[in-house]
Parts: sequence; structure tokens; C-alpha cells
Amino acid sequence: MSDALNIEGLIWLDEIVEKLGRKHHVEVYEVEELFEGRPKFRFVERVNRENEDVYAAFGQTSGGRYLIAFFIWKANQRRALPVSARDVTPSERKRYVRK
Repeated sequence: MSDALNIEGLIWLDEIVEKLGRKHHVEVYEVEELFEGRPKFRFVERVNRENEDVYAAFGQTSGGRYLIAFFIWKANQRRALPVSARDVTPSERKRYVRK
């Protein structure tokens, strides 16, 4: 895991915002708090577009909730497009807290 990405902003799509709330019970402000904190980043996979890869961000909200957010890193814009977010599993939390 790394904390090396310098994300300058988030890009929100309406269908993702709706899915986060409906399926994962995660609010936009919680994902924003995760990114504003000190998240740990992990590369997930390359996508078919240049300067775009999928990453995961592990972090904690100001309310103490541990979340993982999956996002497309738009390197040329220095912005992240969240595609999903959920509570971390117990094993993920152990790994996050240990590092």
C-alpha cells in the first residue's frame, strides 16, 4: 500500500452516488472524508484507457468508520472517479491498521 497519489479532486457520477447509498449505505461525504484524510492506496488493475487505472483507497471517516473506495485515477487531471465504496472487512482493517 502507498500514500503517494496526489488527488486534487473527485468526480461524481449520479448513478454511482445512488448505488453507494442504496447498495453499500455509504454517503458521498464519507468518501470525501476518506480522501481528505490519510488514505492508503493500492493499485488494483489497468484499464483500457491511457492515464487511467483502478485503485483502492483504505481509510477512516471523521466518524471513525473504516471504508474502502475503488476509483479510477485520472492521472492527467489529478482527479479520482469513485466507482464503489463499502465498509472494510475485518481482515482488510487489520491490514490497514498494521501499515
